[in-house]
Amino acid sequence: MTDLVKMGEAAKAAAQQLAQLSSAEKNAALLTMAEALVSATPMILEANAADLAAASALPTKFTDRLRLTAVRVADMAAGLRAVAALDDPTAKADKGWRTEAGLFIVQQRVPLGVVGMIYEARPNVTVDAAGLTLKSGNAVILRGGKEALRSNIALAGVLRSALTQAGLPAAAVQLIEDPGRELATQMMHLTDYIDVLIPRGGAGLIRAVVQQATVPVIETGAGNCHIYVDQAANLTMATAIVVNAKVQRPSVCNAAEKLLIHRGVAAAYLPALARALQAHGVTLRGDAAARTIVPSMQPATAADWDTEYNDLIMAVKVVDSEDAAIGHINAHNTKHSETIVTDDYAAGEQFLSQVDAACVYVNASTRFTDGQEFGFGAEIGISTQKLHARGPMGLTALTTTKYQIRGNGQVRK
Repeated sequence: MTDLVKMGEAAKAAAQQLAQLSSAEKNAALLTMAEALVSATPMILEANAADLAAASALPTKFTDRLRLTAVRVADMAAGLRAVAALDDPTAKADKGWRTEAGLFIVQQRVPLGVVGMIYEARPNVTVDAAGLTLKSGNAVILRGGKEALRSNIALAGVLRSALTQAGLPAAAVQLIEDPGRELATQMMHLTDYIDVLIPRGGAGLIRAVVQQATVPVIETGAGNCHIYVDQAANLTMATAIVVNAKVQRPSVCNAAEKLLIHRGVAAAYLPALARALQAHGVTLRGDAAARTIVPSMQPATAADWDTEYNDLIMAVKVVDSEDAAIGHINAHNTKHSETIVTDDYAAGEQFLSQVDAACVYVNASTRFTDGQEFGFGAEIGISTQKLHARGPMGLTALTTTKYQIRGNGQVRK
């Protein structure tokens, strides 16, 4: 039987030890973990194959996230090495100053403590979370989805053995092996031991954690992402961006789900863009104006504008202006990633300024919203809220600050 209180106590003790480690000690452990993953690849893939077999009836968009290959395991190991190569945020002070009273104040970056993760069938999260929390001096308690349980047990076991080999507490990385909802709910209320809870997965999971948890939550990434093709767009560029953002990996949260196109170019351009998307198997759902131009589109319903498909489906809307596009995006997006394609500098700047999202692009695919692509090594998640952290969350997002004040006998008058 899983005892979450004992896990919390062990994590808290491990976090206190991790917070005192040097950057060199943490980096050495990360490299040991990376090598251990590579060495254990056959065992990890065997566990993952069992998970995939049990999930064979689930949609492809689900099993794509669940599936591990030798290349994906190697990529996870490379991610740990990349994190080891990054600067340690806890090894520096943000700023320092002397007050009128002669006190010297330093704003020092420190770990959060114990991080809790609740996530769905994405085994890579197990490794990314372990690497980022270790480098930032935090312990982590992981609760993955039941569909990936065998894979997560295998991965966590390898990582914990590597920590022991490196002389660090295995309790720095703990996995809840009982996937029952009761334990997940208990975890959401473990305020004496978990300092922050980060959910990763679909909108339903994230909403449940945000609504139920008493542990502070960082809300991450449901992705109802849009691309707006402006009347001043380079249309060749627009096609490449839209196809990449929708097709390259449709099951992830930074894939584009909606296409908005300016009426001034829609009639001439939309048929060619639709053919390019349909050639990749994309089902298009259009508003009345879009279907007048491309009759093969299915009708879009009101629910489509708020739906994250995670599939080869895209809804299309013709708009009269950039203002209309921005208004639609701000009304329906999930504050994740939004793109404008335009050669008009002022239009691009307006989009950057007025769209309310964590990541706003001019002339680039939404697929770049990713910690590794941003240079963070790996990511713990993509925050769509505004407090503490926003966008891809790397090492710094897993830290906070404390003020260290040095005096020589000052008393306040």
